[in-house]
Amino acid sequence: MNEVLQTCMGMLGAVGFAVLFHVKGKKLIVAAVGGGLSWIVYLVVLERYGDKALGLLASTVTVGLLAEILARVMKTPVTILLVPMLIPLIPGSDLYYTTSYLVRGQTEECARSLDLVIREAGAIAFGIILVTCMVQVVLQLANRLKTVKIG
Repeated sequence: MNEVLQTCMGMLGAVGFAVLFHVKGKKLIVAAVGGGLSWIVYLVVLERYGDKALGLLASTVTVGLLAEILARVMKTPVTILLVPMLIPLIPGSDLYYTTSYLVRGQTEECARSLDLVIREAGAIAFGIILVTCMVQVVLQLANRLKTVKIG
């Protein structure tokens, strides 16, 4: 039951940021579904492997591919869909605890927490870069194959 509530909140957060970016109509629904999907994938991978960074990487790759595909179908920029879909994955609580440890002078806890935040942020960034590069390679290959067949 807790996971369902978390997923609904992820969808609501995605919608909130989509509205903030002036996303309207079907794109708003896509952003909501993508935000929910991002959280579901994260929870499944976290449950299976117990690693937050791996869960964030898998989730980012999943919604990155979804955003790339749907952006082309809907003829809209990828970032309009991708950013709201990724909002549920932002490691806000871990960043809060890192800052809290730093302010309290708990340097060992701060260092451990900072390491986790850096891994989480890196996993999200790497996932975005990985998907973007994969899509570019596939599109270039498709264009070359199309050119070879015609020429």
